[in-house]
Amino acid sequence: MHATTASGSTTFRDLNGNGRMEPYEDPRLGAEERTEDLLTRLSLEEKVGLLFHTVIEMGPGGTVLEEPGAISKSPTSEVILGRGISHFNTHRIEDPRAAARWHNAIQRLAEKTPHGIPVTISSDPRHGFLENIGASFTAGPFSQWPDALGLAALRDPDTVREFARRVREEYRAVGIRMALHPQVDLASEPRWARQLQTFGADTDLVVAYTRAYLEGFQGAALDSTSIACVTKHFPGGGAQLDGEDAHFPYGREQVYPGGAFKDHLRPFVTAVEHGTAAVMPYYGMPVGLEIDGEPIEEVGFGYNKQILTGLLRERLGFDGLIVTDWELVNDNHVGDQVLPARAWGVEELDARGRMVKILDAGADQFGGEQCTDLLLELVRDGVVAESRIDESARRVLLIKFRLGLFDNPFVDEDAAVAVVGNAETRRVALETQSRSVTVLKNSVVDGASVLPLAVGARVYAEGIDPEVLGREFTPVTTPQEADLAIVRIDAPFESRDDLFLESYFHQGSLDLPPGLVHRLRRIAQHAPLIVDVALDRPAILTPLVDALAGLTVTFGVSDDALLTALTGRIAPEGRLPVELPRSMQAVRESAPDALADTVDPLFPLGWGLEI
Repeated sequence: MHATTASGSTTFRDLNGNGRMEPYEDPRLGAEERTEDLLTRLSLEEKVGLLFHTVIEMGPGGTVLEEPGAISKSPTSEVILGRGISHFNTHRIEDPRAAARWHNAIQRLAEKTPHGIPVTISSDPRHGFLENIGASFTAGPFSQWPDALGLAALRDPDTVREFARRVREEYRAVGIRMALHPQVDLASEPRWARQLQTFGADTDLVVAYTRAYLEGFQGAALDSTSIACVTKHFPGGGAQLDGEDAHFPYGREQVYPGGAFKDHLRPFVTAVEHGTAAVMPYYGMPVGLEIDGEPIEEVGFGYNKQILTGLLRERLGFDGLIVTDWELVNDNHVGDQVLPARAWGVEELDARGRMVKILDAGADQFGGEQCTDLLLELVRDGVVAESRIDESARRVLLIKFRLGLFDNPFVDEDAAVAVVGNAETRRVALETQSRSVTVLKNSVVDGASVLPLAVGARVYAEGIDPEVLGREFTPVTTPQEADLAIVRIDAPFESRDDLFLESYFHQGSLDLPPGLVHRLRRIAQHAPLIVDVALDRPAILTPLVDALAGLTVTFGVSDDALLTALTGRIAPEGRLPVELPRSMQAVRESAPDALADTVDPLFPLGWGLEI
């Protein structure tokens, strides 16, 4: 909806349809003034809708999905028009034109709300290799880069900044205006499943990467060209007991026997100093934590007033948006599986009690929830003051105004096709993949180092696309006829599939299966063997490493990019962003919060060879 003032001097969107330019519709005014004006006009129902941030899915060909989706619970019209929700996390995107078309369609739907509040679309990481609907998506039509741990392996903040800048343009092209990242947790527990999306275990480097990431995505200040970042998971999610993830009841405890809480906090201090638009606390509940002698309540961080109000708001001075991680209030039923609400430490509270405690803790948005009726009841019953709703609604609106969504939320379909996955960005991304390859061992065989590899050699390979292999080498079918062997394997994990999402999270022992070790050692008896391990978390490589002629690890690298690095056409530059422990016994004896502290690691933090 567009109109012009009586003087004809200012074009504005007549969002409430009254033919006049209200202050909140006036593009000449500042975001704060527009926010305050709109807040006074909103009904309680409209304000309550702003406090929810849930999943939305698109229909075929970029249509609006008017039925429950694979994850989303309700038709799109119900959540936008019926519940007044205007913050949504979107999942799979397979075509940029369809994504842009869908985005414009839901913005037109939002124009039908009483005050035309535009929708903000957010996204988990979607430019790497990790496919986990609870955390990240493979790139699809977008440019494909190393996952965050691979960017960290380059030890180069400028590359992180360049990545963020290019991804920012691809996000904006399809209408994504909020990033549910960076994930700046320190990777201190080797078994933790979430490490691939972190920047590793070197605190100083993680601090530098956090700064560069925010500069690339948000710019100097949040404006119409920015992607608003949700820095997570406050105050640091890496210190998980036994490395189990806090998505699940058995992983609810975060512990700090190494006394490293302040180290985990440092990247968030930097994020606040550099203007992160929002912060997301993790699910975990601190056990035995004291801050300056004060015992911290043993409840999940999203429920924890000492952490969110006392530490984040009052001590660190953060006044931006606090978005809880997903589904702290209600259980999530998907098909025949369930994921219990992550109400760790407050399991005995009902949904109403949980919402009250989250708001009292200082959070602004309920991630993954759409129970607006429940919050309306709490206000009408006098349990939650409307002024408390106003406090959070103000923060939500302020970001929308700063992003320019009230003035122009729409995107251009042709531009989306031109920008997303364009040739130049794909070239830079592929080159970055090759650079991030980390060489851990490079033996001398017959008087020469195995790496770089000679193009044209006869190669026996496993885990590599034969077509890609054939571009560089002469493929053979057995190790006995090969000049060398190259095998790509994944980091080991214990398969679990009881709770919803559990199958996506690689947890448990880091030991390689003994049968795999035996088979690889037999291959090495017939040809010099190079093994590449795709690490989404560390692996215990001790039983294998002595048999190898070459060993590399990667953190989101295609076959093409790996072979480009192994032949030296683009030199591998990676250095380990985490240490590789020598044994599971060493892992069990280390402190979950302490950084790179296992006894006598097989490969220490920062290890990497040139070729």
